[in-house]
Amino acid sequence: MRTTELVDGFRQSAPYVNAHRGKTFVVMLGGEAVNQRGYRSIINDVALLNSLGIKIVLVYGARPQIDEALAMSGIDSQFHEGVRVTDDASFKVIKQVAGAMQLDITARLSTSLSSTPMMGNHINVVSGNFVIAQPLGVDQGVDYCHSGRVRRIDVNGIRRQLDTNGIVLLGPVAASVTGESFNLTAEEVATQVALKLKADKMIGFCMESGVVDEKGEVIPELMPNEAEKVVERYRKIIPPCMSTVAFLQAAIEACRGGVHRCHIVSYCEDGALLQELFSLDGIGTQIAPQSSEQLRRACIGDIGGILDLIRPLEEQGFLVRRSREQLEMEIEQFSVIDRDGLIIGCAALYPFPEEEAGEFACLVVHPQYRDADRGSVLLRSVINQAKHMQFKTLFALTTRSIHWFLEQGFEFADVEDLPAKKKSLYNYQRRSKILKLDLSALTQAR
Repeated sequence: MRTTELVDGFRQSAPYVNAHRGKTFVVMLGGEAVNQRGYRSIINDVALLNSLGIKIVLVYGARPQIDEALAMSGIDSQFHEGVRVTDDASFKVIKQVAGAMQLDITARLSTSLSSTPMMGNHINVVSGNFVIAQPLGVDQGVDYCHSGRVRRIDVNGIRRQLDTNGIVLLGPVAASVTGESFNLTAEEVATQVALKLKADKMIGFCMESGVVDEKGEVIPELMPNEAEKVVERYRKIIPPCMSTVAFLQAAIEACRGGVHRCHIVSYCEDGALLQELFSLDGIGTQIAPQSSEQLRRACIGDIGGILDLIRPLEEQGFLVRRSREQLEMEIEQFSVIDRDGLIIGCAALYPFPEEEAGEFACLVVHPQYRDADRGSVLLRSVINQAKHMQFKTLFALTTRSIHWFLEQGFEFADVEDLPAKKKSLYNYQRRSKILKLDLSALTQAR
């Protein structure tokens, strides 16, 4: 009987082994999980995933360990808007805790005893300055000191390590471009890494077997909108649900940003991670995008959605105001990203065929969906349209997104470089920066 169960289980897991091989998973191991007896088994299971050809970024948190260490040091933590204010004394303790945990996890992943998945093998565990931080600054007169947020992710550096079958280990402390260090949340680090890597999955842990409903039963799957309702319900409950809430919020952002699947499983149940990933029904809760997105040319029925998208930026002065009537006349120039009937992105290509040029204009992405390079997707679509129309140059005028355009290959230009009709309409009071992209050079380079 036991042999049959083993063979059946192995056969059932084989399709998932093949499906997951070569994929990128971001695993977030909160400090609550590290405190549990099953922590070492979780680390062993992460090593097992690595041995199956899955690319692993392991992000660890240390919230309860930090709280305990600060209390033992007689330091009373201050919070503002739910965020720890990390003064000099607190940060000294936090760095010690985070450093000790990094060493402990690295040691556990280096175990190659016969009782572990990596018997006789060796895993390269790599930590470094893959995450660049920046300070949170001052809010309502409160200086967050050494508390920060993610500024940039070294995507290429992480991928190089993953491509050599290493596990990238990231913690809640990261350096800045000025040589300082800042205290981050593990949830933000995991989310931003998953988004920038375009990870296939982001996985987190909670005390329960997953997200539970009001009857205490595990909810097998949630869409982001449904997960938001669960978060509101969980907020009324005192810890230990707070770690679940934090990861759910991260999962919502990740799914809306382009991560295909997020999973939350129990850190108390042995093997929960493997059961979730390699069984037909899973064991925890999966958070998945509500629907797929479609990039398409705009139609007259999209005008209301486009107006909802661009009005806030027009009111702030970031975009030139367009009336509904103007949009109706120009709708054929627009492309949109449609997500289940919601317009979450738009951009326009205004043609100047006499000068073999086009203007890339009105690029807007919904605030909740700005973490998956949708602006670049819209730009590539407009570039393809312009090349199809045999244009040689693409222009853009902007007051706020100068660096983004430069990163996309645009160069600075002058008013005199604009097509004659556009030059006559240039607003010298607005003083928009003019950038251009040489489409002919772009074609040759590719």
